[in-house]
Amino acid sequence: MRSPASEKLGIIRLLEGSHLRAKRRLDRLGIPTFYRWYDRSLALGEAGLEVRKPHPGRVWTRSPDEIREGIECRALDETELSPRERVLRFTDTERHFASEALVYPILKAHDLIASRAFVVIKAIDEIRDKTKRPNQMWQTDFASLKITGRGWSSLGTILDDVSRAFVAWKLCTTLKARDVTDTPELALAASGCDSGRSGTSRGCHPTTAPATSPAI
Repeated sequence: MRSPASEKLGIIRLLEGSHLRAKRRLDRLGIPTFYRWYDRSLALGEAGLEVRKPHPGRVWTRSPDEIREGIECRALDETELSPRERVLRFTDTERHFASEALVYPILKAHDLIASRAFVVIKAIDEIRDKTKRPNQMWQTDFASLKITGRGWSSLGTILDDVSRAFVAWKLCTTLKARDVTDTPELALAASGCDSGRSGTSRGCHPTTAPATSPAI
């Protein structure tokens, strides 16, 4: 937290009237910038002790004003070009490099950026077909893992939608079709279900009655 000018001036007056050496007094107060305060107070008085807001100097990545004005004039003349097309056209004709990050805010300031066509898709508040018992629906997923000394492997898992317990899992060194089909087969064997149907975005549905105690 920066000290106000009045507090800085009070510290200066305190040190001026102290019988202790300035360095010893400053060490006790813990003020490493005192001499800069003192020099500014001698030159400008209390106004020199006001908190000065930091301001950046010259931004070396900023393009010259004449380049920015040239881009702006061309953008107003050829409004159909996109920011990327504008960059390529300007670089080819003016022999001066300009980035898309420079052109985009100029076009946006003059409302020359066309809105992208998009369709709003609203998610439903809750799932319509809710599961009510174990083994009614499973969720499957495959993740790539890097194991030290072994390399990359794929972990296939089957998760029960109700109990949130792992029905089966398999660690594979490849991700072939057989590796993918083995994981549901392991889950069917562990749960006691005969078969299942898949193909939906919500998981695999066993077709037989649920097992009495789902396997983890």
